[in-house]
Amino acid sequence: MADFERGAKVAGFRGYFLKGDAAILSYALWQFISNHFVKKGGFVPMIAPSLVRRESFMGTGYLPQSEEDLYKTQDGEYLAGTAEVASMGYHMNEVLDAKQFPLKYFSFSPCFRREAGAHGKDTKGLVRVHEFYKFEQVMLCEASHEASVKYHEELTANAEEMIQLLKIPYHVVINCSGDLGLGQVKKYDIECWVPSEGKYRETHSSSYFHDFQTRRLNIRYRDEQGEMKFAHSLNNTALATPRLLAIIIENYQQSDGTIKVPNVLVPYVGKSVIGPA
Repeated sequence: MADFERGAKVAGFRGYFLKGDAAILSYALWQFISNHFVKKGGFVPMIAPSLVRRESFMGTGYLPQSEEDLYKTQDGEYLAGTAEVASMGYHMNEVLDAKQFPLKYFSFSPCFRREAGAHGKDTKGLVRVHEFYKFEQVMLCEASHEASVKYHEELTANAEEMIQLLKIPYHVVINCSGDLGLGQVKKYDIECWVPSEGKYRETHSSSYFHDFQTRRLNIRYRDEQGEMKFAHSLNNTALATPRLLAIIIENYQQSDGTIKVPNVLVPYVGKSVIGPA
């Protein structure tokens, strides 16, 4: 289902191929999460670029401090490690219509991370890889702390709902101030159970920033009194594969080595059991 030997031969360290049922299960996850958010309503589906200019990385706070973890091209652009970067850059230097708030985007992009600070960590398997695929929830709202708190809980609940539908054991962790990224006001991590490790691993990260990102990106709106203000921004993972794929396989593997397909994915996979007989 996963070929790491040929993956390393073709792509180097942390390279991988997904084939057969693993690829089908990945497609199923993508279709499931996409349909789930479209039916939920309010979100604008978006396929975002992975190749992004420096301005959007500076604006979202990933540069300059995380530069060593980014792949940089000969022309000066960077490969994004999350669709958040391009999705926030989408409204850079714009004045938005406050009547449209909250603006909600459900963004997909291939993602790339050098994992420069992860030497010796998770050197095998699909949990930590250089190339992966991510659906991100990105939101812009009025400049109100109460609104940010409300929508932060909403974005987190959306991700929890998906994990609950997949019936994967999980818990939610509130990050201490020392674990917050640049500009983050509050962050939750959703961690799912990994049986082989006997512990929970992060699968989703949900944050709000107040106007930290929007000031750097110059994303503004006029309030009801006509005053120009910077919007507030929030984001949360919707789905990251192959990490969640590996966690599903571990939680659903049966004694004979086969993998039971989660009920919500059966319509997309076309069968209820995958893997070796």
